[in-house]
Amino acid sequence: MPQVALVSADAALALDEDMPPLVEAFRRLGAQVATPSWDAPDVDWSRYDLALLRSTWDYVERIDEFLAWAAACGRATRLFNPVSIVAWNTDKHYLAALHDAGVAVVPTRFVEPGSDAAAALQGFLGGGARSLSAGAACDFHQYVVKPSVGAGSRDAARYRRGVDDDRAQVHLRRLVEVERRSAMLQPYLTSVDTAGETALMYLGGSPSHAIRKGPLLRLDDGLVTGLFAPEDIRPRLPDHDEQALAAATLQALPFDMPLYARVDMVRDAAGAPVLLELELTEPSLFLLHSPGSADRLAKAALRAAAGMHPPAS
Repeated sequence: MPQVALVSADAALALDEDMPPLVEAFRRLGAQVATPSWDAPDVDWSRYDLALLRSTWDYVERIDEFLAWAAACGRATRLFNPVSIVAWNTDKHYLAALHDAGVAVVPTRFVEPGSDAAAALQGFLGGGARSLSAGAACDFHQYVVKPSVGAGSRDAARYRRGVDDDRAQVHLRRLVEVERRSAMLQPYLTSVDTAGETALMYLGGSPSHAIRKGPLLRLDDGLVTGLFAPEDIRPRLPDHDEQALAAATLQALPFDMPLYARVDMVRDAAGAPVLLELELTEPSLFLLHSPGSADRLAKAALRAAAGMHPPAS
């Protein structure tokens, strides 16, 4: 009887809507299931045949500790997704790597710890948001400031160009000068206000289902104080160009196809889909919006664990 850990966090377990259907899916396959928190001090991870990262949503402020735990867990059992993927994916500098590989991404400027926030914001606003390879500028009237290591829209905010720049500078200065975190500047693509985001889920290496996510960042709202911003989620049938972008994104990864993936995208001013985020660590997979998806993930996880080499002792 397989022993399965669906890994969560103390503050997140009750909020994880994917957890109940996934627990039941594994149990239907004959597995015994536990839902431990990643940082629980008394868990023997070696007693599990696999550990599946689910709602470890409190790791952002403890990223080094989380990555150290993931490495240790991966030595004790079969961790999905593996720590090599998690380390790559928890820092959104991966957008630069995907852009360099030819994937269409939201134009992004990274501002590194210790940078002059005022100068960085002035350069961003004065020159327009340039693509990562210094390509053509794009016109924008609103923009987003957020950390490069973040989840659930925490510490992200939307600003009006020429109206809210002083507040944006304070936000950026806190991230890069005070807290010494890497930050991102991106144009706010207003298509999200009408069409929302599209998120495509891949389970076991194959397309599974998609959802529409309504706009998360509203003007003049305060920063998110909980684990994530409230979301308006509905099923969506992805368009062909969205499916193509998702496939191209996953093909560009510098590692094999992960067990699970969520590809988040929006449409730019020309109407073309562009990658917003690629979620390979602890994404909500919206299993309740796709009958059978929890069973597909559980079966794929057990197959993958059975095919892997035993963890190093």
